Amino acid sequence: MRYLPTLAELRAARWANRALSEVRHKLSAVPLSELVIAAPKRLPPSGDRGVRAVLRLRRPSCLEAALVRQRWLAAHGVNREVIIGVGSPSEDFLAHAWIEGEEDVVCARFSELTRLAPR
Repeated sequence: MRYLPTLAELRAARWANRALSEVRHKLSAVPLSELVIAAPKRLPPSGDRGVRAVLRLRRPSCLEAALVRQRWLAAHGVNREVIIGVGSPSEDFLAHAWIEGEEDVVCARFSELTRLAPR
C-alpha cells in the first residue's frame, strides 16, 4: 500500500523547499549571525513529515538542514539551538551541525564550537 501525503505535509514540503533555497542563497550572502529564514504560514506541526522528506531528497548540508529544521520547530513553539561542532584536531578538518535534542551517533565525534539561537 502506498502512502499518500496529507495536505499539511505537502504544504510543509513546499515551505521547506523554499526555505532551503533561501538558506543556500543567504549563507553565501550574509553572515551566519544575521541569517533569518521566513517562517511557515499557518502550517500544523503534523506537516513535519513533509519537511523531513524535502531535507532527505534535496540532500542539504548539515548546516542547511539544521537551520531549516530549527525554523520549522520555532514556528511551532519548540525553540532549539543549532549546534556546530568540529572534529579532533589530529584528524582532517571535520565539522557538523545539528539541532539540540536531535543528536545522532555522528554528533558524538564532534566537540561543540558554537550554538545558534532561533530567530
